[in-house]
Amino acid sequence: MKAHLHTDWRDIPDTARGAVAALGNFDGVHLGHAHLIQALHTARPDRKLAVVTFEPHPRELFRPQDPPFRLTLSQERFAALSALGVQHVFQIAFDREFSAMSAEDFVTRVLHEGLGLHHVACGMDFAFGHRRRGNVAFLTERTAELGIGLSVVPPLSDALGPYSSSRIRRLLQDGYPERAAEELGRPWSIRGVVQHGDKRGRLLGFPTANIALGRHLEPARGVYAVSVRMADGGVYPGVANIGRRPTINDGQESRLEVHLLGFSGDLYGQTLSVALHTLLRAERRFDGLDALKEQIARDCTQAMAYLSTHEFAPVTART
Repeated sequence: MKAHLHTDWRDIPDTARGAVAALGNFDGVHLGHAHLIQALHTARPDRKLAVVTFEPHPRELFRPQDPPFRLTLSQERFAALSALGVQHVFQIAFDREFSAMSAEDFVTRVLHEGLGLHHVACGMDFAFGHRRRGNVAFLTERTAELGIGLSVVPPLSDALGPYSSSRIRRLLQDGYPERAAEELGRPWSIRGVVQHGDKRGRLLGFPTANIALGRHLEPARGVYAVSVRMADGGVYPGVANIGRRPTINDGQESRLEVHLLGFSGDLYGQTLSVALHTLLRAERRFDGLDALKEQIARDCTQAMAYLSTHEFAPVTART
């Protein structure tokens, strides 16, 4: 069943009202988020399953000078939530006006009147409203008064503590996409539009699709074995470089460049989803283009060997 995306909480169709919704930012849509959504569905299986989330992430509004940190942008997050069985995604525009809304108005005007929610679920540390003055205690009291059910769900944890987006970001920045995949329930992906580059890869014999990292987190720089999902659903193995290409130039902008193995064709303007599976080697400078070309050939062989011996089915949540 395909989920429905709603971006205006003031204009929700009757068919989407009366749902039960999990509340949060859901950056990454990791196993902890899946645990929250499943707990809600278990509590109220008779109702349409929904999520209330925000775009952009509040941190992007309040701290625009911070380096990009997002695990999933809107489109990728929506796809991940849909895969979990969510039927309605209420994506609230988080702007200056909305950030000034009181906790009382968020519960009354948005959750109750705007979305018509029957039951909500959140984590134990959920905070909301102007200056995050709303907390679980307030939510418990106010939802009871409005006749809205509430589930406060303890976090899903392992030996290292609760699953969190911050923990997954650290794993990716440290070069461990396999471990990040275990906590996400799927490989981490960067989705973006293929842009024109300087065509150096084509001259080296390894044409690449260039995708700006944009607001995505920058993982450890280096070369990765990847799989690439096309707009039509087709998937190709590949090898990708994330970094500043020190052998070719001293550019200041990191980028994602991916070479699809076994593919030939024009990808400019297409939206690709590039899943990182393992870091093959760190970024480094080579003594000339011939040495770089030889290394890229070895990278392709190593990437294909890795991908051919690993399966990337979704990981089951560990409880």
